[in-house]
Amino acid sequence: MEKRMNRTVVVFVLMIMGAVLGVSTVFASGAGEMESAAGSTITITDQTEREVTVPVPARRIITIPIPAASMMIAIDGGPERLVGMHSKSKSALEEGILREFYPEALAIRSDVVGDGFVPNVETILSMDPDLVLQWGHLGVDVVQPLENAGINTALLLYGTQEYLEGWISTFGTVLGREDKADRIINWHHETRDLIEQEVAEIPEREKPRVLYFLRWLSGKRVAGSGTYNDYYIGLAGGVNPAAELSRFSEVSEEQIIAWDPEVILLNGFESELSPEDVYANERLADVSAVRNRRVYKIPLGGYRWDPPNQESPLMWKWLTMAFHPDRFDWELRNEIAEAYEWIYGHVPTSDQIDGILRTGMNADASGYARFEAE
Repeated sequence: MEKRMNRTVVVFVLMIMGAVLGVSTVFASGAGEMESAAGSTITITDQTEREVTVPVPARRIITIPIPAASMMIAIDGGPERLVGMHSKSKSALEEGILREFYPEALAIRSDVVGDGFVPNVETILSMDPDLVLQWGHLGVDVVQPLENAGINTALLLYGTQEYLEGWISTFGTVLGREDKADRIINWHHETRDLIEQEVAEIPEREKPRVLYFLRWLSGKRVAGSGTYNDYYIGLAGGVNPAAELSRFSEVSEEQIIAWDPEVILLNGFESELSPEDVYANERLADVSAVRNRRVYKIPLGGYRWDPPNQESPLMWKWLTMAFHPDRFDWELRNEIAEAYEWIYGHVPTSDQIDGILRTGMNADASGYARFEAE
């Protein structure tokens, strides 16, 4: 308690100094490293252009944006410095491979946030974090309580590859793992460039119509323009008919029928959702994706593959194989094993790779046998 009170006093003094000097950021300092009572620190610029001063390396971190927890674990090579996360981050960890790689992560607290990403400030204060990561695009209600409590907070933005790489770079900086972050970003660039070259040769008439459903069970909500899902559908050689809509929009079954998607992608957030839920809908029986059994539950590895995350290059390759089975035949199982070894320090077994690729749930999908072990 005394340590936390001392930190709050330091933060309050820094805020007063910032006001006197006319600095609009939460913490006032020069760029680069400085010395304080807490030791070595560095000033970073978050994705809303706020300067935030953090200990280097940060040792107690809380992540509120859902994909951030697994990304932090990936870059750090373990969960030791992650002390709190969103409950949906925890559910992804419990359902995915990280529960087997890092069983100790199951003990990390997930009561740091309430409804609508509003932080549980008293809980967070009791955990004495060096840094809290929070969304920067959801309004002052999710940020101001943290700032008012003097909690060191960096804000993140969502939805583009550029933002994703900013997350990775920032996490590498605050963890002192810049080399690991750079390697992940370079892997993203190399894979993207390779896929773009290959997809450029595909005629437009051969690109399938693809719908991604962020929700299916609680309303049919599709990804439109301005979403990361729309980005990777195009990258992998598909066409998103919902691009006429903005962001995520709920649509009717009549609209789905009119679009007649050739491929349907099901989110990883509704854990109980499976392709069978789509095939069982008699009203959609004549939709091409249903008729031809091309409904796929998106894989879940270190995190759900549908949002932007550290494993996105594997998602992109999985998509190209699902969209264009006659053109793409990556050694995806081997690539998963190789990537996981350097990202997580663990090589998944064949059964674990089956789980990542959801070979059981997707077993009846057209051509999915190619993702199974030989």
